Amino acid sequence: MTSKERVALALNHEASDRTPIFASFVPEVEQKIRSEKGIDEPDLGVALGNDMIKTCVGLELSFYGGEKPEYTCPWGIKWRWAENESGEYTEIVGPPLSGDKSKLDSFEIPDPEEESQYDDFRRMKALYGDEKWMIGSSQISIFEAAWYLRGMEDFMMDMALDPDYAGALMDKVMQFPLVASRKHAEMGADMVWFGDDIAHQQGMMLSVDMWRQYLKPRLAKLIAEPKRVNPNIKVAYHSCGNCEAILDDLIEIGLDVLNPLQPMAIDPFEAKKRYGDRLSLFGGLCVQHTMPMGSPDDVRRSVRKLIDECGKGGGYICAPAHHVQADTSVENVMAFYEEGIGGEKLKF
Repeated sequence: MTSKERVALALNHEASDRTPIFASFVPEVEQKIRSEKGIDEPDLGVALGNDMIKTCVGLELSFYGGEKPEYTCPWGIKWRWAENESGEYTEIVGPPLSGDKSKLDSFEIPDPEEESQYDDFRRMKALYGDEKWMIGSSQISIFEAAWYLRGMEDFMMDMALDPDYAGALMDKVMQFPLVASRKHAEMGADMVWFGDDIAHQQGMMLSVDMWRQYLKPRLAKLIAEPKRVNPNIKVAYHSCGNCEAILDDLIEIGLDVLNPLQPMAIDPFEAKKRYGDRLSLFGGLCVQHTMPMGSPDDVRRSVRKLIDECGKGGGYICAPAHHVQADTSVENVMAFYEEGIGGEKLKF
């Protein structure tokens, strides 16, 4: 069975030969694995056992998106490089729409029709598209895109006090993922991926009523667009944190797949019981404790429990609950893959 066939069955809530697996990595982890294992495969996850290929366009590429110490991304956002004890990251220091609201009138998003930005998808599809499940991603889709440009505090106040401005900003930024999802569907993507972190680990970052006012109708439009091109395409949505308060709404507007199923925020086993017949779940392996702090055997036990319980009857992709972070050992990454593909030792 090919990976493409395996994922298709799982996302249609049917049993396959095994539960599909997927992981992605921050740059430090990818570099460590490639160096230690001598891997030069264009997509590292393919060499390790991923069943899916994910390529990205738009604002999510602005992370790690320029030279040190600071850079400005194509969206006009100023970023800086920073360090912690285990690696590097980038953070926003200059939202271009802060202050004067009239800046929005002349602000232009990058052109989502510009063809060269889709070359990575075309290249990966040519290499792997017959075998692997192909994902076109345009995360940082509405809410996050708006506050990255405006500043979080200002944008949250805008939603409360100036709905016309907040709505206009959201309508402008969502045009990028709207067009990108259509283009990915036209290029033969098996799945498109949207995303906005709209929750923290205990609950929503904004009220459910406010989410329904601003985000639900816009997200419904995003979900409908690629399905207009291909009714069989799957749509995934990423939000870290506990967004369980809106899961029934997401199902109502046509969402197929929820990522990342962060276990310190949403219990993956309870989510499977409650939503598993209506929504596919993607993630569940803890990147806050198990992957960085556990032993390889701890990782294997967690993966096996997720596969046995969440993977039963399909509707599940086993994956870490975010990019594998720089404080995670190569041994623990190998343990994830080895258990995920059935306990076989990877040969590198």
